[in-house]
Amino acid sequence: MGKALRTAVARQRMLLRGRLVSPLKRLARVCREVWPQRTALEDRLTEGLAALPSCKYLYVLDAGAQQITSNVSPRGLLPEHFGRDRSARPYLAEAIAGERFSLSDAYISRNARRPSLTAVQRIEDANGELLGYLGADFDLRELPLTRELYRQPEQWVQMKGDPAIRGGLFAQQRVESPMDARVDEVLDLMAELVAVHGVFHAKLHFSSSRATLWLIDDPFRYRILDIEDLTDPGICLAYPTRAYPGDAVIPLERVGEVFRTFRELRFMDETIYLRAGSVNIFNGMVGLNFSCDGSHYMPWTEFLDKSLSFWLGTEEPAENGAQPGSD
Repeated sequence: MGKALRTAVARQRMLLRGRLVSPLKRLARVCREVWPQRTALEDRLTEGLAALPSCKYLYVLDAGAQQITSNVSPRGLLPEHFGRDRSARPYLAEAIAGERFSLSDAYISRNARRPSLTAVQRIEDANGELLGYLGADFDLRELPLTRELYRQPEQWVQMKGDPAIRGGLFAQQRVESPMDARVDEVLDLMAELVAVHGVFHAKLHFSSSRATLWLIDDPFRYRILDIEDLTDPGICLAYPTRAYPGDAVIPLERVGEVFRTFRELRFMDETIYLRAGSVNIFNGMVGLNFSCDGSHYMPWTEFLDKSLSFWLGTEEPAENGAQPGSD
């Protein structure tokens, strides 16, 4: 998980923690008053559930983390959970270690197999001695937080590929594909589809001679074009004419340059060469997959700034730079 994504997750956890601390603390005090009577505890949990409308289950454990109530749910009591030993569950580790309130990391639940998390409040007597634990389980999809859509940082990301492919890199050689033979026609057509026909994300698979397109008018479905499609200018008739988006990050006049640079990377060397390249005009990111199976995602400006000698490893990389074969 990247730093920005971890920060976004941590912020949501902080907001959730703030919503849960007070109601669970109050409920723990109520449970202490009727400890350890099962029926009375279940009644209190049922009443407390109203203050936690997004809670999936409430339950009480004794000091050894053995469950002494049913699971209390919005649908009623689930007595089959009575007597469960939860002592080894990761979400109890902090509470057992002495934390009065803890909120677990997200995990996949055993029964529903869905992302979940658990809040645990210690139940103590008037002298601060441990009686047991109050547990509250939450299904992530049912949490009420108003979550901002996470935005991927626009920075260079390099991902390692298959070690088996990298190990045999110098035993392989580029084989000319049908797209290679007509690459200029293909790239001109792709630039036209982006500029005039509403394609905002395009990926060219040079080795398999196909392209995958996403259109502004139908963004949830992609189109696959084969080499016959990609060498027939008449396919433009199948797509509506659309003005180039004003909020695109990549200027219209630079789109063709991105595609032409794909061509240079494809033919730069017979061993290290581009297998697939993608461009998204809205986030301004270019994706590259090389013969060594290394992948790169980088801002379009940085992509166009790099020379072929950089990608071939004959140029000293910048301090934070990377090369196709360096993964």
